[in-house]
Amino acid sequence: MRRPRVLVTHHQVQPVALERLHKECDVIVPTVDFPSRAQILDLCPGVDGLLWTSYKMKLDREVLDACGAQLKAISLTMNGVDCVDVKELASRNIPLGHTPYIPNRAVADMAVGLMLSVNERLLSTAGEVCYQRQPIQGSTIGIVGFGGIGHLIASRLQGFDVGCILYCGPRPKASADAFHAQFVAFEQLLVRSDFVFISCPLTDATVRMFGREAFAAMKPTAVLINVARGAIVDEAALLVALKGGQIRAAGLDTVTDEPLPPDSELFHLPNSVILPHLGTATKRTRDEMAVRAVENLMHGLRNATMPAQFQTQ
Repeated sequence: MRRPRVLVTHHQVQPVALERLHKECDVIVPTVDFPSRAQILDLCPGVDGLLWTSYKMKLDREVLDACGAQLKAISLTMNGVDCVDVKELASRNIPLGHTPYIPNRAVADMAVGLMLSVNERLLSTAGEVCYQRQPIQGSTIGIVGFGGIGHLIASRLQGFDVGCILYCGPRPKASADAFHAQFVAFEQLLVRSDFVFISCPLTDATVRMFGREAFAAMKPTAVLINVARGAIVDEAALLVALKGGQIRAAGLDTVTDEPLPPDSELFHLPNSVILPHLGTATKRTRDEMAVRAVENLMHGLRNATMPAQFQTQ
């Protein structure tokens, strides 16, 4: 019986996961560090499965057509599916796997770490004697997107004796009751919050939701933390807000175009901290995500339901 042919779109998948894949499949892996879209498309024809590793490269009709009609399953080494044309996959009855829940703890840790770094200016080299720290104790926390990560951010902040937690999203969450968190409109969250955490998915509704109007509504003492997707923030508007004092500071683990160019003004502002998308970058988290992605793919290739199969709404 022919072994399935699988394309892994980047060679830096965790070894523990690649070893499992090699046992049962013929694996194709790009040899270059940063394969272009054209290089990926050249490797697609004839594969039975895709292990997709890049959230910046669109997995769309062009990719599916390049693979061919024999393509049976696709698995992402990530939680978010914003890089995928899920409607096109559904129309072709191709199952999609992802890695929900696994990265949540590491990302929530990073969110709180960014809050502390930005608020205390731990990474700033600017000697500003006039800088005023914002007390976290008694502050109002705003969480945009109270899913798994938002819930864990709220949990970690309990030890800081925050004043209250606000959250917004499509609907109230029962999990918020444990923190006495209040479900409010996005506009009210902006007006009231001292620290605003972005932990929602990137969708058509959330693209650039933090733009000029949002920053104008926020407190001038507010801090913005983004551990979701860069495109949720209009970075040109953020730059204006940070330079003009519309908000006090920002901590970003993700930006729209990664890596951010070294000459970007965001790198050089004293009230901005930029990290190279390290939210999931613990060995345990990355290993577990990669193994789950491979498990999803192997199940899909056997026409079995994936352990973490994405369900279209």
